[in-house]
Order: sequence, then C-alpha cells, then structure tokens
Amino acid sequence: MLTERQLFLLRVLVDDYIRFAEPVGSRAIAKREDVHYSPATIRNDLADLEDMGYLEKTHTSSGRIPSEKGYRFYVDHLVSPVLLTAHEMENIKTAFTEKYYELEKVIQATAKIMSDFTSYTAIVMGPELNDTRLKHMQIIQLNDEKAIMIIVTDTGHVENRTFSLPEGVAAQDIEKLINILNEKLKNVPIFQLKLKIEHEIKNVLKNHIQNYEQMLSILDEALSDHPLDQIYYGGKNNILAQPEFQDVNKFLPLLNALEEKETIYELLRSPTSGIQIKIGHENDLIAIKDCSVITTNYSIGDEHMGTVAVIGPTRMAYPRVITLMDVVSNSLSKVLTKLY
Repeated sequence: MLTERQLFLLRVLVDDYIRFAEPVGSRAIAKREDVHYSPATIRNDLADLEDMGYLEKTHTSSGRIPSEKGYRFYVDHLVSPVLLTAHEMENIKTAFTEKYYELEKVIQATAKIMSDFTSYTAIVMGPELNDTRLKHMQIIQLNDEKAIMIIVTDTGHVENRTFSLPEGVAAQDIEKLINILNEKLKNVPIFQLKLKIEHEIKNVLKNHIQNYEQMLSILDEALSDHPLDQIYYGGKNNILAQPEFQDVNKFLPLLNALEEKETIYELLRSPTSGIQIKIGHENDLIAIKDCSVITTNYSIGDEHMGTVAVIGPTRMAYPRVITLMDVVSNSLSKVLTKLY
C-alpha cells in the first residue's frame, strides 16, 4: 500500500517524465512549487518506489523513470481527465460538421484529427468489409492476361482485385458477366457473394454465356481473398519523432509493424467496449514493446463498427490522449449515425 506522499510523488514524477522525456531526480521534484518535501524525504520515497517496482534507474542519469508497472498504476489510479481548450474543442467540432457523404472520408478525417492533436500515430479501423453489401461491380481488362475487378460497397469503399484471364475469354462475355452480377448481386453482403454465385448465378451464366466455366473461374479467383477491415492512418511517422525511437534498432521493427495490415488488425481488433490501454509488454507484438496503445470503439446507433487507436511511446500523455479519444470517438459515432 502506497502512502499519500508516495502516490503524490509517483504522479509528479510520471507527469514530469512524460513532459520532458528526461529522468527525474529528487532535487528537480523538490523545486516544484506544489511540492513541500525536502530532497532527502523525496529521495527516500523514490528509492522505496523503485524497490516496489514502480520506478527504474537509468544507466546514464541519477534520476528515475517510470517502469511499466509504474505506468500501469498511474493509468489505473492517478490519471485525471484534462480539459481541452476552447480552441481545440472548436476545431474538433468544425472537423466533424463537414458534409461527409462517404464513410471512408469521415474515418480518414478522424485519423488525421487524432494524429494532429496528439502528435502520435493514429489508426482507425473501418467497419469490416465482410459486413457491408455490394453496390456495384466492374471488370476492366488490363491486357490479354490480366484484368481488375472493382467492387464498390454500400459504405462507399472501393476494393480492387487483380486476377488472371483464361485464354480466349471474349470481351462480350465479360460484359454479360458484369451485367448479370450487378443485376443479381446488388445489396448482397460481401461475404455471401461466392455462395450466391455458386448456388444461383452459376445457372444463369450457363444459360447466357457459352464458356461459363471460364467466367466462374474468374469470379472464384477475384473473390478468393477475405479482405481485412479497412485501416486508415494519421501521422504514421509521428511516433518515430519521439526521443525513444531515435535508435534504429527500435524504430525499424516498429515501422515495419505499422506497414503490416494483418499485424495492425490483430493488434487493434477487440470486442471490448470503452477505452482500453495496453502498456509496453502488455502488447503481444514484440515490435511495439516500447509503445503504449490506447483504443476505443465507435458505433452507428447501437452497433459497434470499428476502432480508433493511438500508438505512442510508453511515455505517452495519457490524460490528454484519453480525453481526446473519448471526445473524438463520440463525435465520429454521431456523424456516422446521421450519415447512415
């Protein structure tokens, strides 16, 4: 059990380390106007906090820094909400009163707002594409061997699938194929397309297209991928500007991890509602063991739709980020509810 003084000193040290990114010593704390303890008293309490695992000493300084245990205690027990300035609230309000007509544009704007306001890397996962419905399909022939299928969903998302053309496929057959698909598959959930084609569209193609087996092979290849949630970044390189990541051995694995959508998908996808904070090694991914990840969900009505996340160093400005996450996710949910 920590004493009131130890709780106070732990909060002060974490706050100062977050602000200045420098190890904090007892003398520096004693000079603060809101501190009324002697350097010796502070030094003894900091030593006790270190013994209990809340603080660590660095090799290059006599000061101390928070440990992951210290950050976790700080987040769970010592963080208080902060007030955003009137100017910041006005900027957020303005950003979300823009007339958006597509879900993707709203989400992209959200990622930019979060990165601009936190100076960290922001990631927003859009709704799972498998939960959306087909609006329109198109096939464009690139050359004699390749073509691209363009799938437009009811959320405004555009998915491009490149596939191989079987030898001898006629352009008029491709045109017939697309006309049939757009007529029969409109408003069908994306994840049901292949099943619908197998059980219903197959017979229609057989009656209207001579080489219908070739058309079925085209569809099978073009629809074989299972798309991930759409992932939007804001300030992808912001985190690399933090002092912790000046070491190439730290920032290269992190940068590579941010480029892998499968990794980000697994990192952020969570059914848990509310704000979640994972600090350092609490994240399963080794590449972000020096980072904290704060996530929250947004919704349309009562339906969970996606995730807003901020990735920063463990020395993250937690109070500010938590406040921003709450304000921005609620604003995003309100816009999307009106849009849909």
